[in-house]
Amino acid sequence: MAANTWAAGEDVPIRIGLTPVFLDDQTAFVNTWRVYLQSHLKRPVVFVQRASYREITDLMRSGKLDFAWLCGYPYVRNKQTMNLLAVPVYQGKPVYRSYLIVPASDRQTRSIADLRGKVFAFSDPDSNSGYLVPAYELHELQEKSSTFFSKTFFTWSHRKVVEAVAAGLAQGGAVESYVWDTLALQHPELTTRTRIVRESAEFGFPPFVVGKTVAPADTAAMRKTLLAMPQDEEGAKLLRNLHLDGFVAGDEHMYDSIARMMRAIAEK
Repeated sequence: MAANTWAAGEDVPIRIGLTPVFLDDQTAFVNTWRVYLQSHLKRPVVFVQRASYREITDLMRSGKLDFAWLCGYPYVRNKQTMNLLAVPVYQGKPVYRSYLIVPASDRQTRSIADLRGKVFAFSDPDSNSGYLVPAYELHELQEKSSTFFSKTFFTWSHRKVVEAVAAGLAQGGAVESYVWDTLALQHPELTTRTRIVRESAEFGFPPFVVGKTVAPADTAAMRKTLLAMPQDEEGAKLLRNLHLDGFVAGDEHMYDSIARMMRAIAEK
């Protein structure tokens, strides 16, 4: 069924894509959020979870999803098939950073330049904080990860980057600040085994996006529901579970710096 047809009937489910941004087993949380959205949108809601941003992006592009919570990098790359719907607010602002981390035992490393010849963990090839930012930093050094590091690998989740560095499987890694900060609250025994070497500039927080073929009324209803969550007791509780303050409408210029890095890498 095409993505723009579900507005025709209340029994047609809204399909929302999620990637492994969640930190622990969040089956119960996702189910609670699904019930919450159903009660406000008056429609069935189905969450579709996949292991990578690319899988969710492909489903969005093919019209098999209506909405998705994506990273800014795939959003910028696929603006022809999706629009910005809402941006989460984290610690008072709709932004986050990329952290460069090393094992806590490494007290010498001061920047990515000090990791030449080491093993490095990326989160996802379509992640801004977990791939594009360190790739751009190497670009600024006129280097490429394939030759700069002795070995690289993708963990397919930000938490697993932290785990890999904490365990010494990688001597460095790139991780989303939101994930590391939240892990520091929930699992300090893990994050204390790592050290933040560098905090990047601020970027627009990973956005909620909507397919371009979704009916305007349905787009507006979803945006209204997300933006109103802090004013609703149950919605505020869900946000607290995510360590988020709420959502704002945002605008596409919040992701201009990601677009600039993307173009720079592509031009090399």
